[in-house]
Amino acid sequence: MPNYNCDFLIIGSGIAGLSYALKVADHGKVILISKASLDDTNTAYAQGGIAAVTYDPDSFEKHVQDTLICGDGLCNEEIVRMVVAEAPAQISQLIQWDVRFDRKPNGQYDLAREGGHSEHRILHHKDNTGYEIQRALTQKVKQHQNIQVFENHFAVEIITQHHMGVQIKKGYPDVTCYGAYILDLKTQKVGKYLACVTVMATGGTGNIYHTTTNPLIATGDGIAMVYRAKGVVENMEFIQFHPTSLYHPGERPSFLITEAMRGFGAILKTRDGKELMSRYDKRGSLAPRDIVARAIDHEMKMRGDDFVYLDATFKDPTEIKNHFPNIYEKCLSIGIDITKDMIPVVPAAHFLCGGVKVNMNGESSIHRLYAIGECSSTGLHGANRLASNSLIEAIVYAERAAKHSLEISKKIQFNEEIPDWNYEGTTHTEEMVLITQSYKEMQQIMSNYVGIVRSNLRLERALNRLEIIYRETEELYKKSILTQNLCELRNLINVGYLIIKNAQKMHESRGLHYSIDYPRHKGSEF
Repeated sequence: MPNYNCDFLIIGSGIAGLSYALKVADHGKVILISKASLDDTNTAYAQGGIAAVTYDPDSFEKHVQDTLICGDGLCNEEIVRMVVAEAPAQISQLIQWDVRFDRKPNGQYDLAREGGHSEHRILHHKDNTGYEIQRALTQKVKQHQNIQVFENHFAVEIITQHHMGVQIKKGYPDVTCYGAYILDLKTQKVGKYLACVTVMATGGTGNIYHTTTNPLIATGDGIAMVYRAKGVVENMEFIQFHPTSLYHPGERPSFLITEAMRGFGAILKTRDGKELMSRYDKRGSLAPRDIVARAIDHEMKMRGDDFVYLDATFKDPTEIKNHFPNIYEKCLSIGIDITKDMIPVVPAAHFLCGGVKVNMNGESSIHRLYAIGECSSTGLHGANRLASNSLIEAIVYAERAAKHSLEISKKIQFNEEIPDWNYEGTTHTEEMVLITQSYKEMQQIMSNYVGIVRSNLRLERALNRLEIIYRETEELYKKSILTQNLCELRNLINVGYLIIKNAQKMHESRGLHYSIDYPRHKGSEF
């Protein structure tokens, strides 16, 4: 049975996990776990860009205020100011790592503007910024001799005192993480990976919904593991639906039509060609995502339509192709020429604003366990994420977690008393239909009852339905040799429970949580 020791164990290989690895690798042995290939991440799918203040007339204060307004009163202002202030240094770091942001002929960065931003401040690489960041960081990680990468390995559980016979209940004050049990997806064997410091960088949970822009790997694994280990998880009700994914039935994940297209001037219209957003918000198509997504959802339901249009046909065709080459090619492949045809779009689950609660250094409530990137809840996003703040949050927190963990790792010794994974009583699952059917049911429950618009009745029904699937899945888990599908289903059910329970505690509509049973809190728009 494979067992490994390291100084830093990183679970996840997006911008958060890779940048953390590069920041600590000169100081100890790093093991990086990826359940797919190293570059199959949420980061790689990010089109729009990364937000940071670079030139006048932009300022830190403007970026701070835009973030606070979008967060609908629930951002931690201290965290917002910290991330905004530390962002430019991390942009410089990315450039040193060979990330190539687009520039104008005069050498300045070609900054885009997106919904909720008062200035042009989005650094980008065409319409595939995340892919460019992933490329550069992946290359650097593969070149570093202190980083050992395990692709096609799945983190099953983090190791705590629970695995040494200690009964840990919610609120237990000294839960400590010693590493993780990791499943080799090729051999189906579970190994014991011990670490001085463990970092969750597992991304989001978009696949809990039927329609999502997230890759199939986004199944809330890190959040579910921390929740089961009795760590603190918060703000799970705040699921951001991207207003504009390409309407192409049967395709998963849904192809993202970046918000930068609306920053470029594209206009949302109903199917009869009438401008849509001016009736809902004075900022029109550049309103924050929660407002735009709800407006589209309302129009679709009111009219009985399956989609609305995004119209860029009045813009210069050459500029469209230059700024959005991937969107142009994708749409053309299904018979839509975006220089001549409007794009059919529909909202899709896109980003989780909550997650594992962490402090300013990325520390979770569990000792020696950090969480960074989309799986964490830092206080930056509040009730609604400002566009392109997520990539910068990830690398700022990777920096802070790296500095803090380098100090504590020097004082830690390995615990050799931890047992190997227990296979007793497990057999191969012969009926995969049990997993695939539960997965479909779970997605339908969450999509229909816990989507863009919610109600008390819908949430109660969702919880009751999910409870049945939970009991069936736990029973299957106890007696089965582990597979990726089974573990992911189990994790998504845990995350679904957290989303519903958090939503039930909200007795107001705020940010991304909108209930027909409660009014908007004072100061909210739409």
